Parts: sequence; C-alpha cells; structure tokens
Amino acid sequence: MSGKKPFALRIDADTMKAIEKWAADEFRSVNGQIEWMLHDSLKKAKRLKAEKPMKK
Repeated sequence: MSGKKPFALRIDADTMKAIEKWAADEFRSVNGQIEWMLHDSLKKAKRLKAEKPMKK
C-alpha cells in the first residue's frame, strides 16, 4: 500500500478556474481531479507500471 505525499502546487488563476469547473462537472474535489489528471497523463504516456488485474 502506497502513501500519499503532500506538496504545494503553484498554478495560475485561469488554469485553476478551469480545473475547478472540470472537477465540479465530474463530481470530484479539485485535489481528486488533479490526481486523476496526473495519473491519466502518466498512464497515456506509459510512464506507470502496469497495474495488476483484480482477482475474482
């Protein structure tokens, strides 16, 4: 199980407004939206290890 590491993020106001709107549209918190965006980008760039399939 991996922990989460907190860090400060500086972001311009227009970008933050866009993320806030997107998060609201997806029923996520802004933090959750940023985490999802980063994870999705890493996955698309094939920068993450392959996830193990869930066992049934």
